[in-house]
Amino acid sequence: MSAPLRPRPAAPRGPAVLGTPATSRLLTVGVVGAGRVGAVLGAALVAAGHRVVAVAGGSGASRARLALLLPEVPRRPVAAVAHAAADLLLIAVPDDALAGVVTDLAERGALHPGQIVAHTSGAHGLAVLAPAAEVGARPLALHPAMTFTGTPDDLARLDGISYGVTAPAELRPLAARLVADLGGVPEWVAESDRPLYHAALAHGANHLVTLVNEATDRLRDAGVARPEKVLAPLLRAALENALRLGDDALTGPVSRGDAGTVQRHLDRLAATAPESVPAYRALARRTADRAIAAGRLRPVDAQSLLGVLADSNREVTL
Repeated sequence: MSAPLRPRPAAPRGPAVLGTPATSRLLTVGVVGAGRVGAVLGAALVAAGHRVVAVAGGSGASRARLALLLPEVPRRPVAAVAHAAADLLLIAVPDDALAGVVTDLAERGALHPGQIVAHTSGAHGLAVLAPAAEVGARPLALHPAMTFTGTPDDLARLDGISYGVTAPAELRPLAARLVADLGGVPEWVAESDRPLYHAALAHGANHLVTLVNEATDRLRDAGVARPEKVLAPLLRAALENALRLGDDALTGPVSRGDAGTVQRHLDRLAATAPESVPAYRALARRTADRAIAAGRLRPVDAQSLLGVLADSNREVTL
């Protein structure tokens, strides 16, 4: 069972104006989107002492999250949440829905000058908030670099994480304070770099989940009853080494140029799980490229290996 939320000591209320070097008063906040991210960040803001006064989220899953994370915050329609968010409106909806939500709120007069309108999308920056800025709201992109389950357990994971922040210069001090209130550290990302920033995170985290599950499935195919027990220490060590050593952490047949071993891998994968072959081949080729560039694999030793990886039409030996 998760521990109850413990509000952090909050700064006393005062006459501070939003956007000054530090926010010396609590914010009145509304949250649009009670998905995994919105519900958890809303709860984190409450724990930091801010006032979350309304939240929008109508699905059964959203209601269940709110019962766990924001039980005392009323659910309201989206426009009503925006009206109630005197200081900060946090929009946590899917990337492709974000522009429509912002445009609709602006056209309906639900936003007001001086209000901070922040979204949690990693892929978008400030451009998607242009309709809000046109009516005088202050745009902020605030993306937590973390994977969420939408449960109270997520709150413990927020301490020390990075937030990809894109903000106008005058809003940076407040953005930094808001991230600090959430227990995080700001990573300032230029507007033009948001897609690259988000691609890097998706490539590292989302594709990691796919890769681990692929490895788990293939171990089951090989007769291993508890593949997670086999993989856990190996993958933890590989991740820690990669973060600490970079390409020097590379081990295995590709980094050694063992073309015969890699060919046998491909042969057996083609017979057992052909859907895994393209991903294995692509990742092995990229691994070889990095090993060569890092000096871990001599080009002369890589020739046979690269031939195996390049020949997608070769005969399979069963």
